[in-house]
Amino acid sequence: MSTFVISKRLNDEYKFEFTSRKGKVIFTSNNFELKFECENEIEYLKSSIADAIFLKFKSSRDKFYFRLIIHEKEMAISRKYTTQLLLQKGIDEIIKYASKSEILDFSNNDLAFFDNLEEINN
Repeated sequence: MSTFVISKRLNDEYKFEFTSRKGKVIFTSNNFELKFECENEIEYLKSSIADAIFLKFKSSRDKFYFRLIIHEKEMAISRKYTTQLLLQKGIDEIIKYASKSEILDFSNNDLAFFDNLEEINN
């Protein structure tokens, strides 16, 4: 199943990504100063996905992407896709799974990777 993943940017602001069932990022949200704002935005998106508008664009490098708009507010921007078909598959996955996707929070995971086992025990 697709998943919303909350994390922190290097500037200490929060963001969330919507990832596919295969683990690929489909879109990334705007920045949020506070984590609860990020969580509220996910819940809003999940409950309002039926009202979503996907504005499709083509970059100067011939890649395809979309902006996710709900009630005239830009919620997120997608990754770049090589074909229009892959872009549409990403949109279809959002429509089908977003409302029932789980939320994973990695924003407090300062020690996601350890240099050695000694650090785990301290």
